[in-house]
Amino acid sequence: MIYSMTGFAVVQRELPEGTLNLELRAVNHRYLDLTVRLPEELRAHEGALRERIAGKITRGKVECRVGFNAQAAGAAQLVLNQALLQQLVAVVDQARALVPAGGDVRLGELLRWPGVLTQVAPAGEALGEAALQLLDAAIGELGASRGREGEKLKAHLLERIAGMEAIVAAVKPRVPQLVADYEDRLKARFLEALGTQEDDRVRQEIVVFAQKIDVDEELSRLGAHFSEIRRILDKGGAVGKRLDFLMQELNREANTLGSKSVSVETSRASIELKVLIEQMREQIQNIE
Repeated sequence: MIYSMTGFAVVQRELPEGTLNLELRAVNHRYLDLTVRLPEELRAHEGALRERIAGKITRGKVECRVGFNAQAAGAAQLVLNQALLQQLVAVVDQARALVPAGGDVRLGELLRWPGVLTQVAPAGEALGEAALQLLDAAIGELGASRGREGEKLKAHLLERIAGMEAIVAAVKPRVPQLVADYEDRLKARFLEALGTQEDDRVRQEIVVFAQKIDVDEELSRLGAHFSEIRRILDKGGAVGKRLDFLMQELNREANTLGSKSVSVETSRASIELKVLIEQMREQIQNIE
């Protein structure tokens, strides 16, 4: 299957600790450009999440956003450091014995002392594993979305290839006659310019020039490139870079066809080919 680099997926899961949601967005990019945005509870798992995405997606600008809304029952729990509190009470009693007029120390003040109360967050490993499972589901959904878009791109490319094959098929049988007609016109001009009858030198010059304007080789190479593009599209996978290279090759042959043109037919064919090639190139930028 051909995959587009553009896609979107959002998934959500209810956990005992709270609600975990994950969003994946992807657009076209030359390489894999990955951004991951995580809540503090999952910061330690960023590397694992990145590795999982990179193992499934090879190209595109991908943004992964993970959100976590803790439930009251599953939110971070307060834990009392009893040993530290007992030490503080003992110190307060000693200080009160030394300074009786110092006033009372309130319980709230003791509880605010650093280290007396600590927060224990939900189990980080369990939350990280849940995030990875949710990411797998999102990647699957994103892949399905990109696959559907990729099939549309494939159909678009095959339509353009068929158009180019029709252009080449119409021009190729006409090439020998077009070259022969041009040879006759060239011969007449040579003889008119030289003011002499046809001789071997004139014939040799015409043959050499005719070889230079023969576009049969370019048309054959275009046909070979069309077949290769069809093969790649049927094979599927991450083929964007290979297709982009073939667009360069197609454009080179179309340009040569135009530069060698000695007739309106081949000039028009060159222009029509380049229009279709450019349309394909624009769409290939979106293929993984």
